[in-house]
Amino acid sequence: MAGVKKRIEYLLKHNTGIQFVYRHCVSALFRTIGLFIRTDDSLVLFNASGGRKFGDSPKVLFDAMTQDSRFAGCRFVWAFEKPENFQIENAQVIRIDSWTYFKTALKGGIWISSVNIERGLHFKKRKTVYVNTWHGAGTKKIGNACNGRKDYNFSAVDMMLVQSDFERDIFLRDFLCNPEAIRKIGFPRNDELFQLTPELKKKYRKQFDIPDNKKVILYAPTWRESRDGGLSYEFIPPIRMEKWKERLSDEYVMLFRMHPFTTQFEMHYDDFARNVSSYENLNHVLAITDVLITDYSTIVYDASIAGIPFICFGFDYDRYSEERGFYFDLRQVYPGGVLTTEDQVLDRIPEMISGKDREQFKAFRDRYVEAGGTATQQILDELAKRAGKTRLSERL
Repeated sequence: MAGVKKRIEYLLKHNTGIQFVYRHCVSALFRTIGLFIRTDDSLVLFNASGGRKFGDSPKVLFDAMTQDSRFAGCRFVWAFEKPENFQIENAQVIRIDSWTYFKTALKGGIWISSVNIERGLHFKKRKTVYVNTWHGAGTKKIGNACNGRKDYNFSAVDMMLVQSDFERDIFLRDFLCNPEAIRKIGFPRNDELFQLTPELKKKYRKQFDIPDNKKVILYAPTWRESRDGGLSYEFIPPIRMEKWKERLSDEYVMLFRMHPFTTQFEMHYDDFARNVSSYENLNHVLAITDVLITDYSTIVYDASIAGIPFICFGFDYDRYSEERGFYFDLRQVYPGGVLTTEDQVLDRIPEMISGKDREQFKAFRDRYVEAGGTATQQILDELAKRAGKTRLSERL
């Protein structure tokens, strides 16, 4: 059944004709059903990464809301692909894309997501407040800028979060966002990165059992498009681990964190090479990272907040640029450009530790991360204010 769903999702993403029929017909159906379902202002629906995990900015907002007396009367619902794997205190858990899910969405007074709630459809009611935190933007093309995608329309989103004017322009153009919905406040998940201290870094190093005499390299690439119609998403980087271990193991520990979409990745893990893909809080991993190796992932913006230098290992840069596309030439914008071989990467690591290009990394952060640190509080304040206005109007 999971394979069938993946195949359907792949077809919806890559076939404009199917997209059109699905979007218009099913949206009309749910809008009609919604006429008979009353909105519950106290019902808050969450999903993160399309239902794949309990994390990202929606979890940060959920945790904050459950501790905020202004939301004491709210009922919280989380949607997952596999709800049987989650038990969340103070929240109901349901299966995403089920009838229960869509009925909850139609009833919900607040939606909070890092991808989307409507699942490619358009049925949000006017009274529902939709907060979309997204999950990173700025490097590889997204939304309607992608080949074959013209189905993104976030014009009904009430609060769309960005961390720079650069991202704002992308969201307005490629997601068709309402300009009035844009909030340049950063992302709740990154608030923590603005508050890292030496004490916290030491705490997390101990938690991950990092020896005192070793530095940490984090390898965190983005995902690659499926080559089998959406059944799997394989990632095969040109890395000979024996070579990396020989050159680096005396001074470093290497952490591997695969993208949630990646379903196949071959690696033998040991004391030097460690798998942190399933560790939920990326901020804790970044807190102990001395050098980031990535490719086209938006993790570079998160890392820049924490002052972490990064290396772009773009071994398939030309092909990825042709198939997916970038918003700028990474070879010109990224400090150190794009490296295409493992030898280049291995030679670059000591330069990162020495502080080479420190000013370039600072300039990169200043340009692409203009806001952040208090996003969670600002969102909760606005939601509470909106709720107060709603209650007042109902009494009048």
